[in-house]
Amino acid sequence: MRGIIQMGSRGHSSFKAVLSVALILFGVWSCSEGKSQVPKPKPAVPVTVAAVMKKTIPLDITAIGTVQEYTTVAIKSRVGGELLRVHFREGQEVSKGDLLFTIDPRPYEAALAEAKAKLAKDMALLRKAQEDARRYASLIEKQVVSQEQYDQVRANLASLEATVKADEAAVESAKLQLSYCYIYSPVSGRTGSLLAHPGNIVKANDENKSLVVIRQLEPIYVAFSVPEGHLPLIRSKWSKGRLPVLVNISDGTGRQLEGELTFMENTVDVTTGTILLKATFPNKDRSLWPGQFVNVRLRLEEEPDALVVPSQAIQTGQQEAYVFVVKGDSTVEIRPVKVARTMGEEVVVSQGLQAGGQVVTEGQIRLVPGAKVEVKNNPSQEGSSP
Repeated sequence: MRGIIQMGSRGHSSFKAVLSVALILFGVWSCSEGKSQVPKPKPAVPVTVAAVMKKTIPLDITAIGTVQEYTTVAIKSRVGGELLRVHFREGQEVSKGDLLFTIDPRPYEAALAEAKAKLAKDMALLRKAQEDARRYASLIEKQVVSQEQYDQVRANLASLEATVKADEAAVESAKLQLSYCYIYSPVSGRTGSLLAHPGNIVKANDENKSLVVIRQLEPIYVAFSVPEGHLPLIRSKWSKGRLPVLVNISDGTGRQLEGELTFMENTVDVTTGTILLKATFPNKDRSLWPGQFVNVRLRLEEEPDALVVPSQAIQTGQQEAYVFVVKGDSTVEIRPVKVARTMGEEVVVSQGLQAGGQVVTEGQIRLVPGAKVEVKNNPSQEGSSP
């Protein structure tokens, strides 16, 4: 009887242990089931943002321009003869008035000497005729000579006076021809390739051949074309004062050169619908070179207090552009905006934003209205540039 009772006690203890394990497992299962029914909060979306800045933004018209020399002079000889000497090197900078070429002057020196000799001869005859005229004037008063003889003397004097004037003109012409043997630079600029060398025979005013071409590089032009639709605004702004023109130099330094608008073509190109403009640049350091292509910005005015955001913030919808604006509770909302114009990597917004707000620039693909965000950058530092 005692043995039976002991066995019953062991069985009761085992039953209690199994029951305890079952209750624990049931509790764990119940807890897990209860947790699965509560929705987990979505994690914050990492984004970068930028501040909506208020800036003074220039109103520019951009174009591709071509650098053109200010003046181009093709040097030709005005007399024929042998080219004796070249007084410069190819590609050399020359100043206005510098001697460039010498053409054999000896034939023209001989012609000048001959013209001077003829002038001297005729001057001697003129002096003789003047003496005859004075003598015959006194004789005609005494009726010693006839009127016909006196008239003949007077006619000879007038003829010699005209001959002397012609001789004087011939002397000046000979001097001029001799001076053409020495060719001087009419402008300051840079010489090109030498097209005639010493020993060559050059012709006077040869239409098919120049001796050298000089291009004036200081100042210099930048020519560019803009659509004719900009013409009224350009004319209006230009009539009120100077219009600056900026070009970027492609030398890796990011330098800008400033000139001013100086020329507008008097007709619109009917083929392209554009109008040609030219800006003049001092070009003291020869940064601009003829034939070079440059990016041109014609600055019409500056707009103060414009609202600016990075171009990456602008998203394109089916009907209008929009941005994601970060609110005070670190959630985002969609804000429709009106883009006035794009200036490089910045966009001017005319409606939809206020200065000081924050817009998302990266991470928009994972955003929906009301989504929680985590800002990964410091927008106050990134947007502090003027």
